Amino acid sequence: MKLLHTFDLLIIAAYLVTIILIGLLLRKRAQLSKDDYLLGGKSIPWYMLGLSNASGMFDISGTIWLVTIMFVYGIKSAWIPWLWPVFNQIFLMVYLSKWLRRSNATTGAEWIGTRFGFKKGAKLSHIIVVVFALVMCLGYLAYGFIGLGKFIEIFIPWEIVGNYVPFAVSPEFVPHFYGIMFTLFAVFYSLLGGMSGIVWADVVQFAIMTIAAFVIGYLGFVAIGENTLNVPDGWLSPFFDWKLNMDWSSIIPEVNQKIKEDGFNLFTIFFMMMVFKGVLVSLAGPAPTYDMQKILSTKSSSEASKMSGFVSVILMPIRYLMIAGFAALALVYYEKLNLLTVSGDIDFELILPTAIKEFVPVGLLGLLLAGLISAFMSTFAGTLNAAQAYLVNDIYLKYKNPNASANQIKNMNYGTGIIVVFISIILGLFAKDVNSVLQWIVSVLYGSYVGANILKWHWWRFNGEGFFWGMASGLLAAAIVPELLPNVLGLYLFPILLVVSLIGSILGTYSAPPTEEGVLKNFYKNVRPWGFWKPIHEKLKLEDPNFKKNSDFGRDMFNVAIGIIAQTALVIIPMYLIFRQSTPLYISLAVLVVCLFLLKKYWWNTLEEELD
Repeated sequence: MKLLHTFDLLIIAAYLVTIILIGLLLRKRAQLSKDDYLLGGKSIPWYMLGLSNASGMFDISGTIWLVTIMFVYGIKSAWIPWLWPVFNQIFLMVYLSKWLRRSNATTGAEWIGTRFGFKKGAKLSHIIVVVFALVMCLGYLAYGFIGLGKFIEIFIPWEIVGNYVPFAVSPEFVPHFYGIMFTLFAVFYSLLGGMSGIVWADVVQFAIMTIAAFVIGYLGFVAIGENTLNVPDGWLSPFFDWKLNMDWSSIIPEVNQKIKEDGFNLFTIFFMMMVFKGVLVSLAGPAPTYDMQKILSTKSSSEASKMSGFVSVILMPIRYLMIAGFAALALVYYEKLNLLTVSGDIDFELILPTAIKEFVPVGLLGLLLAGLISAFMSTFAGTLNAAQAYLVNDIYLKYKNPNASANQIKNMNYGTGIIVVFISIILGLFAKDVNSVLQWIVSVLYGSYVGANILKWHWWRFNGEGFFWGMASGLLAAAIVPELLPNVLGLYLFPILLVVSLIGSILGTYSAPPTEEGVLKNFYKNVRPWGFWKPIHEKLKLEDPNFKKNSDFGRDMFNVAIGIIAQTALVIIPMYLIFRQSTPLYISLAVLVVCLFLLKKYWWNTLEEELD
């Protein structure tokens, strides 16, 4: 049994001490006010927030999943993260972050007041957003929890730890035990330091991950150069036919079973559903989690757009250098990997931790483990901060104690944080695996969110009652439909959930009068969305003949298309580099350069433009 070297353990310990110090050093600043705790006082530079956001997305469970799908699907795996959808960052970059930041809200639920006012419908909407946000946050926390536990179990076998623990833990719950232990460190610095503590811890984490990514990428690059790569036909191509047509039978037969279980064999249908769902989810705007909190923490609307754009630029090349490096090592040296579970089945989600254990040298192993552990903590801390924001800002301060002192707010932040962590641990105990939680979050839960949240931006008549019934019917469908169709991939349930949510939204909208005219005019004048706002625009035009509507729809959609192509190139380029595919690499680089030129001209140069 290969155990961690003392030097590696010291590196991990040094990292844990560092983040504790960050929490302690930034504790006083976080306690200055509610905004200082939840949003860093809106004084953090956009590139720091962008790096922090990227760090939060460089999570351990997601990395385990991405290495697994690249091992199985090759270059085609570049499309599968569109399940999230990963390109929602492009919609945010181009225009949605700007729209959201103009609200000057603290949370997504507080934003509701700027759109629907403060009457009955708005209060119902406020409540349903808080409920959805908390369910989403708890889902993400459980998702990260199970991924970390499976990861740590490989490096610290229970046979060693069990001798020092005064109670017995059954084998299936060992990952959960490790998840709880490292969760406590994340809780410490995120509760004490607030948003500023999270951002600075993320900077440390991303620096570690960048170093590790370059080393792993280099090891994979060397392995491909020194050995023959044995993969199915089509593995090195991003293109696909109606069916996946990738046969592993003569190489690793068990992979064919993995493809069947994933449900991705009819790849064209799967891809079309991803695009359909992805565009709608992106139009709905950010879900009320840490991504939204980072946008609301920026200094201005233009900096919010820059921050969202920077996420893809800094995250994709670094992350995929590591992913492609690990996939290369796993493919070349597959016989050295032990992917068997306790029950004797092969678990391809063990590729990343077993490859790390087998191929990463002493010293770098400790650094990489510290980085991946901190990746979990980063995602956990950001999500925890978002959950606290909703509980404190949108329940305690709104309904319980509007005049709470700074000390009372601090104590509520601590108390709610501990409660959220406790509940997420309980949910994590029931999580089957990383992929099952991921599919539920991105396909089922997002399906309940989309309809109402597209309408809130683009249709003036949509009111608080419509938002409430759209979200409530969607959440109810998300709880019932998967139970009625247990063998259907979550992605294919999305249209059902969307239709239910839209029906609830429209019926709810016409069950009540429109939102007050003053609220609608203020929202339209400040946020300046495009869409179906003609009656409100005409009323504002009567008050101010010089008032101009937002006519940037065409330009925004052009920038979105170019941005998605650029983001995809940033994903594929590291893959081609590691696997030594020269011609596709040069073509991808040329495409990226053209995209960056167009984005500089039609997006970046227009960020400071404001409508009169």
